[in-house]
Amino acid sequence: MTSASKGLVIRNTGNSYLVRDVDGNEFISKAKGNLRLKGIRSTSPVVVGDIVFLDVYPDGTAFIKEIEDRKNYIVRKASNLSKHAHILAANIDLALLCITVRFPETTTVFIDRFLMTAEAYSVPVYLIFNKIDLYDDEDDRDYLDALINLYSTIGFTCLKTSMSTGEGVEELIKATTHKVVLLAGHSGVGKSTIINTLRGKQVQKVGDISSYHSKGMHTTTYSEMIDLQNGGMVIDTPGIKGFGTIDMKVDEVSHYFPEIFKFSKKCKYNNCLHLTEPECAVVKAVEDHYISESRYHSYLNIMEDIGGSKYRV
Repeated sequence: MTSASKGLVIRNTGNSYLVRDVDGNEFISKAKGNLRLKGIRSTSPVVVGDIVFLDVYPDGTAFIKEIEDRKNYIVRKASNLSKHAHILAANIDLALLCITVRFPETTTVFIDRFLMTAEAYSVPVYLIFNKIDLYDDEDDRDYLDALINLYSTIGFTCLKTSMSTGEGVEELIKATTHKVVLLAGHSGVGKSTIINTLRGKQVQKVGDISSYHSKGMHTTTYSEMIDLQNGGMVIDTPGIKGFGTIDMKVDEVSHYFPEIFKFSKKCKYNNCLHLTEPECAVVKAVEDHYISESRYHSYLNIMEDIGGSKYRV
């Protein structure tokens, strides 16, 4: 005889899920074979952050039979060739994109792709500019300040942090209190150190920076939700190389670039894609420096993806 239970998915290791019920009991669970998500071509039907309904057997085995409707989720492409989505996490109160300008460098294209994806799936984002204590070079500091000025002017919340000196830690604790938070970014940007700081103890292995392209060594190989001291929970994800466009039409992309969408209302043609059309207010705004060239480059990069079914980082 089975018993029914409701719980939160706190770890995903492939075909196995760790689910915590309302009483704090944890079950290693499998998804039933007929479990599918409506309208989503996903590599996995269940992800960290999902609220699920279980059938629990007397021997302790458990099967996920249903997923509660998600308030949001965030995705990336599963592979270079796949048209399926890989859902990173669901039911997110806040996403923190961890960024470094060196060791390794986070490109503006990567930042903009993440922001577009989060906007498309209704996930609020803070940009965390981490490891600021390492930037001894004046050019690095100037570039950091320019990035923060760019994104804060658009309307994104930006935090400068250093887990070594403690700068920005209090703001980070406040932002994550009693929230389900997704922590994303390239390998090597300091995600594990941020989690250890918020947790108050070492729970995540900290990776080294490999000499090859100054890339970080992966220390997280699966998605996991970790309890924080402030009542929040953070979802750590494996280092992400890039974001593709998932089932997005070319005329929708500009909606997820706030400053481009603002100027698009002044274009001569309602169906203007802001590429080569005459009297395009967006192109004019780029020329007049009201829209940054880097943001417009990211927009063109994404538009090229959709037109050619490509996948870029």
